[in-house]
Amino acid sequence: MDYLVNTLENLAGQTAFANLYWGNYVMILVAFFFLYLAIRKGFEPLLLVPISFGMLLSNMFPDIIADGGLMHFFYQLDEWSILPSLIFLGVGAMTDFGPLIANPKSFLLGAAAQFGIYAAYFLAMLMGFNGLEAAAISIIGGADGPTSIFLAGKLGLGGTLMGPIAVAAYSYMALVPVIQPPIMKLLTTEKERKIKMEQLRPVSKLERILFPIVVTVVVVLVLPTTAPLVGMLMLGNLFRECGVVKQLTETASNAMMYIVVILLGTSVGATTTAQNFLKMSTIKIVILGLVAFAFGTAAGVVFGKIMCKVTRGKVNPLIGSAGVSAVPMAARVSQKVGAEADPTNFLLMHAMGPNVAGVIGTAVAAGTFMAIFGVF
Repeated sequence: MDYLVNTLENLAGQTAFANLYWGNYVMILVAFFFLYLAIRKGFEPLLLVPISFGMLLSNMFPDIIADGGLMHFFYQLDEWSILPSLIFLGVGAMTDFGPLIANPKSFLLGAAAQFGIYAAYFLAMLMGFNGLEAAAISIIGGADGPTSIFLAGKLGLGGTLMGPIAVAAYSYMALVPVIQPPIMKLLTTEKERKIKMEQLRPVSKLERILFPIVVTVVVVLVLPTTAPLVGMLMLGNLFRECGVVKQLTETASNAMMYIVVILLGTSVGATTTAQNFLKMSTIKIVILGLVAFAFGTAAGVVFGKIMCKVTRGKVNPLIGSAGVSAVPMAARVSQKVGAEADPTNFLLMHAMGPNVAGVIGTAVAAGTFMAIFGVF
């Protein structure tokens, strides 16, 4: 009888119920909420499903992310900035830079939307974060998960803030369709939202091939710290546009991209154990991320309004909100809000210019912070 009792006690002691505390159950509920948003609402399921499932696993079995655990080895690739760079390679192979080439003024809208990053940086400093932490947190304002992870890893914050920063960044990327429209409508008039833009000029094959090469040379010579991100982004785009490496393009934009998303998403989600996530600093990061994202969206729209005035109504200010680097979600939101004002309005391709400019702008912002802090 004693043997049976001891056996049952040992088995009970090995269950997750015996080793979890209330915070783990809170995080399990958060994981369920993210799964609901991804599956039921369709908010960026490719990001939220692996992140939320990693969160679920680590809060039932924390050792999965501990040294030697399965997710620990995946997470090392995040800390070494390998997976974020590979994500940029895939994004470049998937993205058409034609709208940006056809309308170079889009670079200005993409640059304006980066205002949220620098606003968040100084605000984070005021809230008690040091310079390195503030820099990593501020990138959330660009709505760019891979760059947030890349910079946090480069600044040596992998064991402390990378998880909360990455989850906040990817959460706001997923919530772009919810967060941006109220800001866009608040800052624009119905007349402005109805503005129809002229069709973009055709972009030649030579321009498409030269663009990633020229951008790489110019940006990396000026700011070498951007090479891992900008270089991979432009290499992927060169695969796409040169037309002679179809196999590499398909691999980078499909199989490799999805494998990397699985590894990155689950490993980042696995870092959000209750012990690491339920802290005051995490709450501050979530708040700062929202403020940064809102500031970035607003700055892009305001600069779009300025361009609208300068061009005498030829630029719809809504495309400025796409200057955050959530590709292509932010561009789709510009299209959606514009179509609500006028169903015949088609802004998607115009919004893709600022959108891809925002990707480059966020990478440059990350490289700037690395240069400031002497990190390579």
